[in-house]
Amino acid sequence: MIEKAIHALAEPRRRDILYLVRDKELTSSAIASHFDISAPAVSQHLKVLEGSGLVVVRREGTKRYYRIRKEGFADLRAYIDHFWDDSLLRLKEAAEAEERRNHEST
Repeated sequence: MIEKAIHALAEPRRRDILYLVRDKELTSSAIASHFDISAPAVSQHLKVLEGSGLVVVRREGTKRYYRIRKEGFADLRAYIDHFWDDSLLRLKEAAEAEERRNHEST
């Protein structure tokens, strides 16, 4: 699922859509009104976001309401945190090694 999330986030308009539905649920037409592309193009972006697990859709009659699916970001965040944690660990180890060298030379 990480690959699908990364693919979905690679497109700037999809990131803009996520920002729009971050705190509230919006219909596809309300989302489309924020863009200078066709409604079917926005619909395609929404399908990619839904398929990646980053948004969820709720159908009410003929309308579709989209909202962010925060759980969809959990795997992606864990993946990114893995790199961050490794970087901090390497920085800590380098600082400790430098401190040992400083104490040995005094």
